[in-house]
Amino acid sequence: MIRMNTIFNIQTQAEFESASLEVFKFQFENNRVYRSFCDLLYIHSSDVKRIEDIPFFPIQFFKSHEVLINSHPVEQVFTSSGTTGALTSKHLVTDINIYEESFRRTFNHFYGAIEDYVVLALLPSYLEREGSSLIYMVEDMIKQSRHVESGFYLHNLSELKDILITLDNQGKKVLLIGVSFALLDLVESYQFELKNTIIMETGGMKGRRKELVREELHQILKQGFGVNSIHSEYGMTELLSQAYSQGQGIFECPKWMQVLTRDPEDALTILPKYRTGGINVIDLANINSCAFIATQDLGKTLSDNRFEIIGRFDNSDLRGCNLMVL
Repeated sequence: MIRMNTIFNIQTQAEFESASLEVFKFQFENNRVYRSFCDLLYIHSSDVKRIEDIPFFPIQFFKSHEVLINSHPVEQVFTSSGTTGALTSKHLVTDINIYEESFRRTFNHFYGAIEDYVVLALLPSYLEREGSSLIYMVEDMIKQSRHVESGFYLHNLSELKDILITLDNQGKKVLLIGVSFALLDLVESYQFELKNTIIMETGGMKGRRKELVREELHQILKQGFGVNSIHSEYGMTELLSQAYSQGQGIFECPKWMQVLTRDPEDALTILPKYRTGGINVIDLANINSCAFIATQDLGKTLSDNRFEIIGRFDNSDLRGCNLMVL
């Protein structure tokens, strides 16, 4: 069985492809739900010779099934947000250390040591419920930053405004990570001219505001915070890895994560780069659940393991994948 140390030290595309095929074979043999999905598609592990041959598991089945390797005890359950009465996704995590290793290594790769930042979090919709993987990650970032000013903010926007301006004027490196609607609330109430602060949005209006296209959202936030670019985090309940954008909505993955796009009309067909399609994610940190996930996002892949998110499927079921009622 492939070791996590091997996965987190992947350097080349050949190493990534080799590890992906090994993880696929392991999950095909040991994940009952994923095996049932492959069986319904009449795909056996012996049929899979390339990454493009791997079946991608529709993300909505995290709402209705326990997606995990058979014999591992569950340490943590992450849940998605949802409207009252709606089914929510559950990611059963059997080794929380893998998640911690993944998000710590990824942030360090793209931004440097977390200890260099004051981490301010404006995540009300996540903070007001239990089971958020984003809150788990940001709590760890706040603790690891070791700055007394780091912390969560809920509805105390005036206090957040004061500390943001004070820290920025002191020349401290600040990371303000927030859900889109809360960042908009902040800049509608106060105007900033920040020089030393990274503004990072985690996406989503969570039903609090009308959805905006990325360009419009980022333009409002850039003007409101007085910054040249808006950073973004791409993650979800069903993943243990994140991609980051440092501007223009272009995301980069860590070495153990990659994105492909599928044909919206034929879910088993992988599209070439620069073609818009459904986003498929390979997250090898998901070794104990499912590492191959067909999301409900639309986007396109670019060169150098980068990608862009364009929108979401309007329908709740992914076309081409709704043959399965497991």
